[in-house]
Amino acid sequence: MDFIETNRRSNTRKIFLAAGITALFIFLFKRSPGTATSTKFSQHESGVTHVLVTGGAGYIGSHAVLRLLKDSYRVTIVVCSWWNFISSIVDYFQNDCDKVFFVKTGFYWQDNLSRGNMGAVKVLQELYPEPGRLQFIYADLGDAASVNKFFTENAFDAVMHFAAVAYVGESTAEPLRYYHNITSNTLLIVKAMAAHGVKTLIYSSTCATYGEPEKMPITEVTPQAPINPYGKAKKMAEDIILDFSKTSDMAVMILRYFNVIGSDPEGRLGEAPRPELREQGRISGACFDAARGIISGLKIRGTDYSTPDGTCVRDYIDVTDLIDAHVKALAHAKPGKVGIYNVGTGKGSSVKQFVEACKKATGVNIKVDYLSRRPGDYAEVYSDPSKIKNELNWSAKYTNLEESLAIAWRWQKTHRNGYNN
Repeated sequence: MDFIETNRRSNTRKIFLAAGITALFIFLFKRSPGTATSTKFSQHESGVTHVLVTGGAGYIGSHAVLRLLKDSYRVTIVVCSWWNFISSIVDYFQNDCDKVFFVKTGFYWQDNLSRGNMGAVKVLQELYPEPGRLQFIYADLGDAASVNKFFTENAFDAVMHFAAVAYVGESTAEPLRYYHNITSNTLLIVKAMAAHGVKTLIYSSTCATYGEPEKMPITEVTPQAPINPYGKAKKMAEDIILDFSKTSDMAVMILRYFNVIGSDPEGRLGEAPRPELREQGRISGACFDAARGIISGLKIRGTDYSTPDGTCVRDYIDVTDLIDAHVKALAHAKPGKVGIYNVGTGKGSSVKQFVEACKKATGVNIKVDYLSRRPGDYAEVYSDPSKIKNELNWSAKYTNLEESLAIAWRWQKTHRNGYNN
């Protein structure tokens, strides 16, 4: 009986503490300059393009927001729903599993639904504090009512849809999650755009939709035959967009990009994945973790592929170049037209070559362990970027692996705990 009573008192304290912290965050939330929809965001303005960026708190999305703001666009970022944030606080005290970090004008939380980072939003807010430039709102992209609500309350001119879970290995273990998060959420976004007359969509897709083609390099007419749930879900989302485009005058640009590396050359943003996702994450993140001693070494999965040195060959595209392609796609989008483009450098580098470049960029002789293949991976993938060069006048500029990694490494060294430094 004493044990039960002690447990009850402990849980009561946790609930009151969670409620207190939640009340504090509601107060901060209401005071935050970027959270309330102002007149500037709710009305169209001549000469100003208002872009909704889903996933704008993520690695790639935050870099897109930075570039859009620099180019004088008005931007709305959608991040994980407010209720999910409150739930994460309660879960923290009940299960001791989530972490909540406080920042000046917002917050960063870790829960089961969001992989964005409010620390990145904080940086963007501080860089562009002027009214009418940037706002962030909380909404669950998987909830039709929530999506319709923020479309109703804002006057968007275009959508850049980045938001998605995006790990090949994880997708093979949790396929239903990927189909829901990528395919279903994209359907809701497109339906809301149609209902509210938003005429331009820039869709963030992937080379994973091609699977493992017999012929290299990959062009836009290479047959799509994805071999993992991540690629399959992205292809399904593409199909939804393309089928709808045949019945509307929406301007659609689909960018299938390859392996993203690098970070903002001025050191304002970087990549900060959640700790539990490091095993699933990009090879660059693993290299940096090994160089900083966060992990004991680098694990290379697969050394028996049909490639020159036995490791996977990939086309590594710098995030700055990738975002430049998105901005050019937005500028070239035309009503009733669909553009599909590969975004890559046009050359492949093996994983072993990548590791050597990382060693040089960090100055650390990283320990390497060779393991069996990762499920869902393919041997060789690199692009033919001729189409995007000819039609959008885009080509990659940051094509030196070591230089791109060195830029990213500078941010990593000064942000050992990500944005929570």
